[in-house]
Amino acid sequence: MEYGLIGLLVLVLNIWALFSVWSSGASIAAKLVWTIAIFALPVIGVILWLVFGPRSGLQTA
Repeated sequence: MEYGLIGLLVLVLNIWALFSVWSSGASIAAKLVWTIAIFALPVIGVILWLVFGPRSGLQTA
C-alpha cells in the first residue's frame, strides 16, 4: 500500500512538473530537455526542475 501512495505522489508531481515546464517561458529546446529529464529520472527530474527550472514569478525587469 505504501508503494502505491508513493507512486501516486510521484505521478502527480511529474504531471505538475511537465505542465509547469510547458507553460514556462523557456525555449522549445529547453522544454524538450526538461521533459526528457523528468521522464528519464522521475523523482530527480522533479527536484532538478524545482531547483534549476525557470521561475516566471521571480523574474524582475
